[in-house]
Amino acid sequence: MKVQLLLRWDRRFVLAGLAALVLSGSWVALKRVDAGPAPSPRAMVGAYYFDGWAGRHRLAETEVWAQKAPTHLSRRMLDEFPEREPLWGWRDDRLEVMERQIDLAAEHGIAFFAFCWYWHPTPEAIRDDPKHTGLNLFLQARNADRMKFCLLVANHAGFLIGGAENWKRAAETWMPYLTDKRHVTVDGKPLVILFNPADGHGEGLAALQAAARKAGLPGVAVAACGRGDSKQGYTHRTHYNIVPGYADGSQERSYAELVAAHQKAWSGSPQQPYIPEVTAGWDKRPWEGPLGLNQKPGWYFPDRTPAAFGQFVQSALDWMDQHPDQTTKERLLLIYAWNEFGEGGYIAPTRGDPQGQYLQALQSVVGTAK
Repeated sequence: MKVQLLLRWDRRFVLAGLAALVLSGSWVALKRVDAGPAPSPRAMVGAYYFDGWAGRHRLAETEVWAQKAPTHLSRRMLDEFPEREPLWGWRDDRLEVMERQIDLAAEHGIAFFAFCWYWHPTPEAIRDDPKHTGLNLFLQARNADRMKFCLLVANHAGFLIGGAENWKRAAETWMPYLTDKRHVTVDGKPLVILFNPADGHGEGLAALQAAARKAGLPGVAVAACGRGDSKQGYTHRTHYNIVPGYADGSQERSYAELVAAHQKAWSGSPQQPYIPEVTAGWDKRPWEGPLGLNQKPGWYFPDRTPAAFGQFVQSALDWMDQHPDQTTKERLLLIYAWNEFGEGGYIAPTRGDPQGQYLQALQSVVGTAK
C-alpha cells in the first residue's frame, strides 16, 4: 500500500526568522492508493518520543519570541534551523496533533512510541512535568489502538531515581502504564527501557519486579541503554542513541561514521537479547551555546538523507536475520527518534521534509505496522 503525503495549508501564517513560514494549524493528510494487501512488517518498530514541545518556556516573561514557545525551543532553532519545525508547529500539546502523529506513524511502519518519562520526588511534580504531555495525550487519543507504547525512563542527571524506596515509588507510578493492554511486551512482560543503567541497581529493579507481580503481571522486561548487568536485573540491552564526540568541540562529521558506530555495538545473547537501535540523525547545534540551551559543542553529522537512513534500517533488519539468537523473538527495533528536533534525530515530517521522506524510507524497508 503506497502512502502519499499531501499538505493542507491553513491560511493563517506568520513570518519568522528569514521570511520563514510558521505553520499554524497545518496538517499532513494521508491519501491511500489501493495496491493490494500490505505486506507484514519485517520488525516491530518503535520510535523514541521526547516531549520538549509543550509547557512554558523559561524565557517566556523576558523574550518576545519565547512567549508562546515550548520548553525546549531555542532562539538558535528559530533563527538557524527553521526547517526543523514540524508541520503542526513547534507545540505538540493538543490532542488533534497527537492523533495525527499516531496516524502518520502507524501508516509508515511504526508500531509503538517509547515515551521519555522523568522521575520527580513528588506525585504532583510527576503529574505536572510538561515532558509527560505526549504520553498523556497518547492515552487519551481516539486512535491510540493503532499503536502500542512503552516507557523510556530518562533517569539521567537531574532525574535520577536513586535509592530503593524511590524505585518502589516509581514502580508503583508505572503500574497503570505497564498493565495497559496497549503497552509493548517482550516474552509476555511489559518492556521498560532505562536510559541510565547505573541508576538501576539490583535492589531497585527487584522492587520493580515485585510491584509488577503484585499487579498481576508475570514480571517486567528491563532493557538497559548501553551496558547493563544481567545479575542486577537487566533482561535486555539496547541504546537510546550512540554519539561519538558528544562534547568534543564543534566538528562536522559524516552520517556514515554515525552508522558504523551503531553497527559495531549491535550484539546480544540468548540470555540477554539486544534490541537494535537506529539513529536517524545527530546535530545538536540548536541547543549549544547561549542562544541554545547552553550545551557544550560537539560533533554533528549533517549529511543524513532519507536513502541513507533507509539503508541503515535495512542493515538492522539484516543483522536480526543473521543473529536471531541475539535479539528478541518479537524482532523489536528502535528508532532515535520521532521528534528530537533539537538534537537532529527526527523522522516526523517537518518544513524541511514536508513530504515525509524519512517516513517513506522507513515504510519501504519495514512495511506497514497497521
